[in-house]
Amino acid sequence: MGTLGKAIYTVGFWIRESGQALDRLGCRLQGNYYFQEQLSRHRTLMNIFDKAPVVDKDAFVAPNASIIGDVLVGRGSSIWYGCVLRGDVNSISVGSGTNIQDNSLVHVAKSNLSGKVLPTIIGDNVTVGHSAVLHGCTVEDGAFVGMGATLLDGVVVEKHAMVAAGALVRQNSRIPCGEVWGGNPAKFLRKLTEEEIAFISQSATNYSNLAQVHAAENAKSFDEIEFEKVLRKKFARRDEEYDSMLGVVREVPPQLILPDNILPDKAPKTS
Repeated sequence: MGTLGKAIYTVGFWIRESGQALDRLGCRLQGNYYFQEQLSRHRTLMNIFDKAPVVDKDAFVAPNASIIGDVLVGRGSSIWYGCVLRGDVNSISVGSGTNIQDNSLVHVAKSNLSGKVLPTIIGDNVTVGHSAVLHGCTVEDGAFVGMGATLLDGVVVEKHAMVAAGALVRQNSRIPCGEVWGGNPAKFLRKLTEEEIAFISQSATNYSNLAQVHAAENAKSFDEIEFEKVLRKKFARRDEEYDSMLGVVREVPPQLILPDNILPDKAPKTS
């Protein structure tokens, strides 16, 4: 960067700092005596070396998740708050309709001691629970990884298999289709029931629907966020008993209603 470039950069820096200072002053003048960032400035997608993440346009990536390097995220998948997918020394592939829940970590290994290359491959309609760790492993379609589980290098979780919450699956273990493994180290516990297999499939669908709501919320502008705050305050003041005495019916503003496919006690509307 030349002298002119440095000068322009410095001017830009001070303009941004001045803008933040004015914003804080405005908050104080409005009676809000602390500065609160409304919109995330986190860099969600980041290149590494010559590799760039590829995320389908219909996938949801939370604003404070980190997807780094050689990572592919398929259609309808969701990467939730606080997740890190780091494809630096190898690649990560996430299929369609898969959900990787909050604070989970997905990483890779360049190779194991025998020289086998170890990317991380996650199939379609997989559920990965909160705070799970997946490292250089393969999780096939329709599998389930419970909260806080750890999958080490070379692990394969076959289709419709389940890793119980908190389990530690040792290197190069293979969990067969339709089985539940748990414990530290993880071992076979029992076979999955038909109801549990159906639950795994439904879990992926539920998260796909929920991701659409979060995606819409995160796409809102600052003005929309502030407008909804006003709506919530106004609606919170209603007195249903008093309204019923007056014969007044106050409908919930549409901006404050969850879609039908998210509410557990409501079936989707048919056209």
